[in-house]
Amino acid sequence: MAVAATTETGARPSWSGRRPSAPAWAGTVPFFAYVGVFLLWPTGIVVVDALKNPNGSWAFSNISELGDPLVRGYFIGSFKLCLLSSVSGAVFGAILAYAVASGNPDGMVRRLYLAISGVLAQFGGVTLAFAFLVLLGPVGLLFHASWYFDFPWGIGLIYTYFQIPLMVLVFLPAIDGLKVQWREASENLGASAWQYWRYVGGPLLAPAFLGTTLLLFANALSAFATIEAWENQIAYIVPQQISTALSSEVGLSNVNVADLLALGMVIMVAIVMTGYALLQRRAARWLR
Repeated sequence: MAVAATTETGARPSWSGRRPSAPAWAGTVPFFAYVGVFLLWPTGIVVVDALKNPNGSWAFSNISELGDPLVRGYFIGSFKLCLLSSVSGAVFGAILAYAVASGNPDGMVRRLYLAISGVLAQFGGVTLAFAFLVLLGPVGLLFHASWYFDFPWGIGLIYTYFQIPLMVLVFLPAIDGLKVQWREASENLGASAWQYWRYVGGPLLAPAFLGTTLLLFANALSAFATIEAWENQIAYIVPQQISTALSSEVGLSNVNVADLLALGMVIMVAIVMTGYALLQRRAARWLR
């Protein structure tokens, strides 16, 4: 009766069916499990195997092989290609992103540009290389461009094709973060358009622009299928040489060399993405 009376007065019994609350971090378990299995575990395998000889014994001196002139040439080739495609993609992508941001935020043109950019940013690999070969190759439908086969200009042009849309997608929120009141305030104070971009807009967008450029750099660094379809006889960049070390049929196969090259790639990506994270953190201060 006491329990019934308590219920009738509106008080909840202590034994009511309350569900046990899960800790706040429980929702992150699937994410960290995914990162651990598909990122940290393979990276650990690469690091361990890179420090071993083919017979399985430890050989920390393998790290010195990264300074070999031939190996260094592959990393220099990767750096040239990534720098060319990331800078060109960032510049043209930023211009296109600004043009999109200047229009109606709810208009059809903006939605169309974002949809197309989302598709083209993922349009890489063999299909893209084949499309350019058909258009500009030795038997190109449009014309034959001899410079197209020069490294890094030819493949850099192909990479720019998917770098520009990626820049639009990532850099557009930063441009949207520029408040109209800042432009109006600068005009009321007598500033010209150049002075606004020189002292207000430019400095505010600089961290986001540089951070996105680093993201494009990392994106080009990991691309493999496109350049492999473009040229599979000569290794210009590190991913091509890793493929050669894993699958060569002429005596160049060496899994430990592939792991060592992959370790160098991991170090490069870690440096680039650390810079990207720091710049994005700084850019987020005024986007809130």
